[in-house]
Amino acid sequence: MQAAQVNKIREVLEERYRRYNQPSFIAHDPISIPHGFSQRQDVEISGLFAALLAWGRRPTIISKCQELLRRMDNAPYQFIRQHQDEDLKQLLGFCHRTFCDTDLLYFVHWLRWFYATHDTLEDAFLQGSTQRERLENFHDLFFSLEDAPQRTRKHVATPARGSACKRVNMYLRWMVRQDGHGVDFGLWTRLPMAELVCPIDVHVERQARQLGLLERPVVDWRAAEELTDNLRQLDPQDPVKYDFALFGLGVEEKR
Repeated sequence: MQAAQVNKIREVLEERYRRYNQPSFIAHDPISIPHGFSQRQDVEISGLFAALLAWGRRPTIISKCQELLRRMDNAPYQFIRQHQDEDLKQLLGFCHRTFCDTDLLYFVHWLRWFYATHDTLEDAFLQGSTQRERLENFHDLFFSLEDAPQRTRKHVATPARGSACKRVNMYLRWMVRQDGHGVDFGLWTRLPMAELVCPIDVHVERQARQLGLLERPVVDWRAAEELTDNLRQLDPQDPVKYDFALFGLGVEEKR
């Protein structure tokens, strides 16, 4: 992009970023789910579920996540670490779209296994020198247990399959970004904001194409990298902050 075009797009997106990256954004977005907790592990676990279940209408996503957490006694970290086999019956029957109790039980099993030797889920995302490698390694780690159901693999995307990894990238935005606005958590400090990849949903895609930030016809991992590379021309240290602006343009201003 030429300098004049970069400056014009930056001006538009900066204004929208400031407008939408406010605490008022939280209540109607799945990020409200982890905002219901203060302990780091509770935020990590509830945030992971909220992000990976984030498809469909936002009110439905929020409602299903609240149901899931009630089944965990609204104490996800305690439930993960201390549940007995009998307690797992509380999870039976849960379903959101194609994510059902078989998938949920494996998530709980893996999280218990991981937190037995780690204090933070951030550790699961640190292996690799690029964000692509980190996401691929997280996927491999997540499904490294012998009893991992094949059907559950579709719920954790990986660049190795060409996926744009929208939900995982959104989760990392929540956990990593630090800007003092009170929406993203900034809990994790070992993953640089500059290396995050922008989540692409239909709203972000539409606005990115209109602004000339995305030309690749297929929304895949290469498209996510293309969009993020262009956003880095606007802010090299925090390109993914413009997710707020693109999403806001696509959803809020469509009304």
